[in-house]
Amino acid sequence: MKTVGIIGGMSWESTSTYYRRLNQLINERLGGLHSAELILASVDFAPIENMQSKGDWNAAASALVTKARQLEKAGAECIVIATNTMHKVAPEIEAAVSIPLIHIVDALASHLKTKEIERAGLLGTRFTMQQPFYKDRLEQQGIKVLIPNESDSKAIDSIIFKELCHGQFTDNARKQYLEIINDLSNKGAQGVILGCTEIGLLVQQEHSELPLFDTTEVHCQAIADWMLN
Repeated sequence: MKTVGIIGGMSWESTSTYYRRLNQLINERLGGLHSAELILASVDFAPIENMQSKGDWNAAASALVTKARQLEKAGAECIVIATNTMHKVAPEIEAAVSIPLIHIVDALASHLKTKEIERAGLLGTRFTMQQPFYKDRLEQQGIKVLIPNESDSKAIDSIIFKELCHGQFTDNARKQYLEIINDLSNKGAQGVILGCTEIGLLVQQEHSELPLFDTTEVHCQAIADWMLN
């Protein structure tokens, strides 16, 4: 089994899901008392979120590069960023270490292709939905991406930072998300990407007739594949 280095804490709610799910997957595949060989470097999210809000992505990249180097020095054989949004600085991380990075968008694109999805809605932070680092990478791999309208995008982003990152998962928030998912379906989406690692804690497949793709689960499956390959 290979050792994975996780950059976490953005938020710790989603990082705990990564830790739990990777251990579950390794145990499912190997049985017995097997668990995942992981090294976690977790950041304080408050300053990172402040850098995001100010658009200071150079500072954000520097903070995560420091963690990636710590993980490599500690013996990690690859890097995982346990969040969608901070894949914006994935190129800087890849350039700073000699070990590979398992990119969440590449794992997602491969999964969507196996499901024959060509048009997918995208929910996430405003950065993930509106900036090209995520959408363009998917479209370069043949997946047409549909983004919610401006008011819906603001509602999605607000709920993520004001509720989900604080461990608050309400029926009202779920209702808003499902209405947005339905609107994306009406616009031609064959499925919807839950492109923020906290959204999957609020909305699950049982809540929607449209196929939902939880990027945390897809990413974890790809990471487990790599660990045991």
